[in-house]
Amino acid sequence: MSHKIRVGVVFGGRSGEHEVSIHSARSVIEKLNPEKYEILPIGITKEGIWHVGLESYKALDTEIPPKLLAQDTTLTSTLPLSQDPSPTLPVSISETLDVVIPVLHGPYGEDGTVQGLFELLNVPYVGAGVLASSVGMDKAMMKAVFAHAELPQCKYGVYLRSRWEKDPNPIVEDIEEKLGYPCFVKPANLGSSVGISKAKNRESLVQAMNEAARYDRKIIVEEGVDAREIEVAVLGNDEPRASIAGEIVPKADFYDYNAKYVDGTSDLIIPADLPEDKMAEVREMAIRAYRAIDGAGLSRVDFFQERKTGRFLINEINTFPGFTIYSMYPKLWEATGLGYSELLDELIRLAIERHQDKNRK
Repeated sequence: MSHKIRVGVVFGGRSGEHEVSIHSARSVIEKLNPEKYEILPIGITKEGIWHVGLESYKALDTEIPPKLLAQDTTLTSTLPLSQDPSPTLPVSISETLDVVIPVLHGPYGEDGTVQGLFELLNVPYVGAGVLASSVGMDKAMMKAVFAHAELPQCKYGVYLRSRWEKDPNPIVEDIEEKLGYPCFVKPANLGSSVGISKAKNRESLVQAMNEAARYDRKIIVEEGVDAREIEVAVLGNDEPRASIAGEIVPKADFYDYNAKYVDGTSDLIIPADLPEDKMAEVREMAIRAYRAIDGAGLSRVDFFQERKTGRFLINEINTFPGFTIYSMYPKLWEATGLGYSELLDELIRLAIERHQDKNRK
């Protein structure tokens, strides 16, 4: 009888989405089938220190999921639970794992950095590779790739924090001339709506730019569009498939951090109320976007649909979207016919498949 698949679940991290990652990892751990998997939690503190085993939850000052306390495993019993913290994943630990799920969002987790570490360690991991993760994280590069793929987008500008802090006036004038109000201001390398603001006038624009500058050296400003927010989940490696589309109806001014992870007050409509031809169109566009960045494993692709024209504009791609109880990605697949646990099974299979294919070299 073959052993259970040994899965390392990495969570926490140095980004502004640290807490989101913890919530996502908790859901993932609770949904991994104990008949198939042994689970090794691997937590990364906000300072970037790695902790292995149950100590990882203690180090991140969060409650240990009951499943881990009840887990009858040979994997964790062979490891010291109070293992000395490390600045990275110890090679001795990586060699015990069959696959890693990097449940990390934002910089130092979703941007290709930790993916590069797993490549060096030659460990299979769930999700996009180094290149796709990097492009998918940096909104400026992502938008350039989407433009090359001829995917329609709203108007936007890219601005450097150093230039903003040196003299904000030329940037304010450029934004007002090219984009106008309202507009949305975002850090280029962050997700989960962290650091994003809606600017309705010059005063709020300055505040929004300063807020975004707290998180990144590059700032994206996008024109405001009167549109519905449509999202599609993509799954697969070389032959990806798309879920049915869903719609987010924010009760706040936009789909912000609190709506996503704190109170869950926005309405998630699945499936989105779209004619059959429009549903097929947005699913096809999602796969085009996924292939444009050379995606693997999973991504959630977000769109705007202009209310007046019905035209879809691609907003962004998330190469490791949230996996909390409020998250759209697993909900979309559940509505398409793939449950949460089965989705994790497929992601692990895709990770191992991609690793084996790469090692053919």
